[in-house]
This record gives sequence, structure tokens and C-alpha cells, in this order.
Amino acid sequence: MTNGREVEMGDWREAKTLEELFEAIRDCMACPLGRTRTNLVLGSGNPEAEIMFVGEAPGFHEDRQGIPFVGPAGQFLDQLLRSIGLQRSQVYIANTLKCRPPENRDPLPEELSACTPYLFKQIEIIRPRIICTLGNHATKTLLRTASGISQLHGRLIRKGGLAYVPLFHPAAALHKPPLKTVLVEDFQRLKEHLDAERVRWAAGEEPVEETLPAASDEQPEQMGLF
Repeated sequence: MTNGREVEMGDWREAKTLEELFEAIRDCMACPLGRTRTNLVLGSGNPEAEIMFVGEAPGFHEDRQGIPFVGPAGQFLDQLLRSIGLQRSQVYIANTLKCRPPENRDPLPEELSACTPYLFKQIEIIRPRIICTLGNHATKTLLRTASGISQLHGRLIRKGGLAYVPLFHPAAALHKPPLKTVLVEDFQRLKEHLDAERVRWAAGEEPVEETLPAASDEQPEQMGLF
């Protein structure tokens, strides 16, 4: 027997805009995080962005404000964007999880299972040219690969008809200063990837997908690199 809640939560699949998606899932209780959040954090930015950034999960400030990347890591991300001539308003920023895990712990498999369909719906609506995965969790979740961020960062990887550029999470760079230089350099590579992709789009060239080591069905490796 289908209850009213299941019917309501089914509406999100029919969303045509990000606003409709948010309204459909704002009261989501698909996992226990729904009981502890202050705000569901869907994402923010340009709904027609060429570049979409995907992090791990909302933190304290994001949970309070309902906006992703508003703390120190978000401020650093803004600086990185400016370094390649972009503003936050030109890109779209989201997370794999839409609710803050207690004490900012790592996402659990059941939480990712509940939330990633919403993320892919966002990608379907936005249709970004490049998706930047910020950190190990977002990279492994979206690319479904056993390779970690240390092996993949800065590369343009095609999979499932989408183009990805894995990057270290800005928060990881704040905790480990040597990563700041790496992240700055990778943003310059991101600009080069975007410029090259624009040429390819204009020429109508078909991309070639890349094969990556597949992830197992077990819980993703937990690494302190966000």
C-alpha cells in the first residue's frame, strides 16, 4: 500500500526546474539526517551553468543558512574561481548530501543512496558542460571508481556522457597548506579544460570516454581529504 509520503516524495522526479526540485524534497525524510538538519541545502548558483561543483555535505554554516560553501572553504573557493575569471554567480555549487551529518562526519552509504538521486536530477536539470568533484567522497560517488582524488585531480575524465574534473576539496587545502598550491594549479588546468571543451562543442566533435578502475559495492574508502 502506498502512503501519502511516498507519493509526495515521488513528485521530485517530475521537477523541471531547481525550484520545483527544492519544493519537492525540502521536507525529505528519506534518511535519518532529515531529523537533525536545520535546512536542506540543495545548492546555489546559475541554473544554466557550464561548470557545476559538487562537494561532500553541508557543514555548520551551510546547515544554518541553507546555502552551500559559505564558510572558510567557500571563501577559498570564491578566490579560486576569481583566479580563472569566474564568479560564484556563474557556476552552480552543490553537495552529494543535502543535509549535514552530525559533527561533520563522513557520509554513510545509506545517506548517499538516499541523496545521490537528487544530485543526478540537479545535473539533469542544469546540464553542465563540466562537473568538478571536490574531494575524495564526491569523486568516488560520481565516478564510481576505486581511484582516489590524489590520482585523479586536475584531469578531465569522461564517463556516462558527462565530463568531470576531480579537484581537492578547498577545506582539505585549508587544513593541509601544501594542497593550496596544487588546487591553484588545478584550477588553471580547469580553465584550460573549459577552453578546450568550448572548441570541441563548437566543432561538434564526439568525445571519447575514459575507463577508470571500478569501485566495489563496499563503503567508499574513508580519507581525510574531504
